[in-house]
Amino acid sequence: MNAATHPLCLESVTLTYPDGDRRLTALDEVSLQVAAGELVAVVGPSGSGKSSLLAVAATLLRADHGRVTVAGTEVSGLSARERTRLRRERIGIVFQQANLLPSLTAEEQLLAVARLRGESLRAARPRARELLESVGLESTKWHRRPHQLSGGERQRVNIARSLTGDPSVLLVDEPTSALDHQRGARVVELLTEVTRRHATATVLVTHDREVSGWAGRLLTMADGRLR
Repeated sequence: MNAATHPLCLESVTLTYPDGDRRLTALDEVSLQVAAGELVAVVGPSGSGKSSLLAVAATLLRADHGRVTVAGTEVSGLSARERTRLRRERIGIVFQQANLLPSLTAEEQLLAVARLRGESLRAARPRARELLESVGLESTKWHRRPHQLSGGERQRVNIARSLTGDPSVLLVDEPTSALDHQRGARVVELLTEVTRRHATATVLVTHDREVSGWAGRLLTMADGRLR
């Protein structure tokens, strides 16, 4: 699989958890390839394995079997430090809750991530503003703190923050759960635009089949299997 065209590739991935004296299968021989500029939506009931899929793709959990390749790097042989570095440099994660730092402005949320990556403020500030503009946050709100922003605006900052490192892979966990349907649809529409503009391989986990209609592909997860 060409890493430039398919930055995310899972091949026959199995993940199990200990459950008393047995093991519970969270992912059962899951295979998935996502192309650059493609948004794949994964729907399914609670406990079906959606969160486990994101965690494995994000290198937060190591699969029992199978191969996970991110931006051309097969992750099973990497150390914890190497996985952290790969995650920082190649993977953007949009969490269900924005989890913005309450004391920082919208712009400062992005600058804080850039500083953790070792970038200077002089270099990071223009990029932060470019990203905030690209997700449609008005410049008058760049210097507002989270409590001064609406839920949809906080998610826009969340998405912009995930793009700070120019990731190859974007993993999105239930971004509309705290929003009404109309605002949720706008966020998913935005993610579609962001995916195309930044050429990310995007996986969106959602319970809402209606907003998932924006996706290029819709897959269903059930009992740890991807259909």
